[in-house]
Amino acid sequence: MRDLLITTHTPALRSGQAMRTYGLARALALEGGLDLLYVRFGAEQPDAAFSSIPGIQLHAVEPSRGSRRLLSYLAARLRGVPSGLARGISPELIKESSRLAEDAQRGRVIADGPLAAAALSGMARGRPVIYNAHNLESGFRRELDDRRLRGFFAALTLRSFERRLLQRSSESWMVSEADMAGARELCPRARLRYVPNVVDVAAIAPVAPLSTEPRAIFVASFAYDPNRNAMRFLLEEVFPRVWQELPDARLALVGAGLDLPPSEDPRVEALGFVDDLHAAYATARCAVVPLLQGGGTPLKLIEALAHGLPVIATSRAVAGLQVRGDEHCLLADDARSFAAALVRVLREGAPEMGRRGRELAAERYSIEALSGLVRE
Repeated sequence: MRDLLITTHTPALRSGQAMRTYGLARALALEGGLDLLYVRFGAEQPDAAFSSIPGIQLHAVEPSRGSRRLLSYLAARLRGVPSGLARGISPELIKESSRLAEDAQRGRVIADGPLAAAALSGMARGRPVIYNAHNLESGFRRELDDRRLRGFFAALTLRSFERRLLQRSSESWMVSEADMAGARELCPRARLRYVPNVVDVAAIAPVAPLSTEPRAIFVASFAYDPNRNAMRFLLEEVFPRVWQELPDARLALVGAGLDLPPSEDPRVEALGFVDDLHAAYATARCAVVPLLQGGGTPLKLIEALAHGLPVIATSRAVAGLQVRGDEHCLLADDARSFAAALVRVLREGAPEMGRRGRELAAERYSIEALSGLVRE
């Protein structure tokens, strides 16, 4: 039986959401093959990483424009779908999902993210549809919205929508235990399964030996507000303290969304998107994940662990992971303690912590580990 995974973006590894989709696709394909249906949006063609997954077959639909899309939007709004999601619902995706779901060899149907789940709401009334969540949306977006009246009502709308989504899904796959607890509070009758973010640990060679240069690396999509806020925390509060102790310390910022250099200081290296991420990690003595807000679990933290780099992170960043401070990474929640941890690692190194972090990633956050968790 072949599962059907339905997503609303061209599968290209440009974001944490796409990386979660990739890990899930790899794990599902191990169980007897996978059909991945997507809307052509965000990139012209899928990354080779997706198309080369053994046992996968990709199916694309072209989204409509004009009156047909408008009618789809209005119908979604009448069902209580928030405006930002309703705009992305494609009637072509709905039609092709129904056709592929009727295949005689069809296994499970999995909606990847809230937009796909909203598109499949009609199908979910007649057959089981699994919702693969990337976050508990109403949990972390409440932190990002302003407190004005408009933001208050937007939060209520999202919360009501997500509750209905959890109710009608045959099962919801949550990224962390914290998100599972939030989902139970929101919808006590929801059927939940822990399906964590993973990376392809086996394909990542650990960095060895670690760089002797005092460089920290922060890998993220800087188009995402929590990551931009984390970058400001580093530049405005943490690194001024680090430079008092280590004037030669450097910070490498890697990832899409750096439209303008965030600092004129030459010790801040704004590399942006890079083709060879392993080479970027190899120049660093440690990785930092200074998230102060956001939900789910950051895939770049797991990726840094898989590279064998010592990691300094906030408690928020590791909230969904089974990591232990001082064993798998260093934890610090304010600028003073974060800077102190950075100075310690940049000066002394922490190769044993890097080794233990990689072992944890292989044991709990690899493709192979995920495959066991998503078996029927």
